[in-house]
Amino acid sequence: MVAISLMIEGQMGLTWPRWQQIAAEVEAAGFAGLFRSDHFTNPQPPAEDSLDAIIALTYLASHTQRIHFGQLVSPVSFRDPIMLARQAAAIDDLSGGRLWLGVGTGWQEREHHLFGYDLGDIPTRFARLEEALEVMTRLLRDTEPEPFAGRFYQLREGACLLPRPQRPGGPRLVVGGNGPKRTLPLVARYANVWNAIGLEPATFRERSARLDELLVAQGRQPADVRRTMMSSQIVAPDRATLEQKLRRQAPPELADRSFDELLQAQHADGWYKLVGTPEMVAEQLAACRDAGVEELMLQWFDLDDMAGLRAFAEQILPPA
Repeated sequence: MVAISLMIEGQMGLTWPRWQQIAAEVEAAGFAGLFRSDHFTNPQPPAEDSLDAIIALTYLASHTQRIHFGQLVSPVSFRDPIMLARQAAAIDDLSGGRLWLGVGTGWQEREHHLFGYDLGDIPTRFARLEEALEVMTRLLRDTEPEPFAGRFYQLREGACLLPRPQRPGGPRLVVGGNGPKRTLPLVARYANVWNAIGLEPATFRERSARLDELLVAQGRQPADVRRTMMSSQIVAPDRATLEQKLRRQAPPELADRSFDELLQAQHADGWYKLVGTPEMVAEQLAACRDAGVEELMLQWFDLDDMAGLRAFAEQILPPA
């Protein structure tokens, strides 16, 4: 079966009371994990409440017992990778080894402009991410890291994080993205987990096969990297309720379309999502499993809909 975790957009009104309630519900309902974005704000105003990701994950380390958790993902454009590695090792130790440390290039121009961080062009972002991954893996995985002199980051002789991580190698390192030319080679070189973003199962299978080739070229095994995907969901207990949901969310130009057309429109944007009744979703999960997806991180946008979260768990999650 495909494991199912929830993913929260932390910049969309997340507060401590909401985060505490979500954590308790996710733990009790049987989800595999809880993930969240790492942003100051949304790409467009108005601004909403936004709970800092590192502090929020520290809360999960000591207030949950079972789920794994992490960021999807922390941008190294504003998270210093040396400090992030230090924080992640401590959170992983505190949680008994349940942190998944997600890192990425950064992409949102508005937050970088507002808070004075340099996002840079695409080549700059990937060059910075590669250096960040090199520095982080040296600090987390090597007892005596070799010095590193890069364009963005440096490690001098004797730079060592103490205490050493309780888990050999430190927390699982997650690299997110779909690109076969830039992202997947970084996954193959550094990551424990690949997190694809909204790929159709057939495309996921192709990219996963390419990752296998890259891993072997790095002297690693395909099983060394867990295959996961971030997606979203529109799930309802029956067809009538599903149609109501689809019509509420449909743009005005689709208001008079048939149920089948509304369903089809959900997949027209190139972003794969689970859409349907529990029976329909079971088929979609089987397709993901057959494509090699081991875990789905599903965006949950309504931060106060705990009844919906519990209903989703009862209808969709595999038996414990």
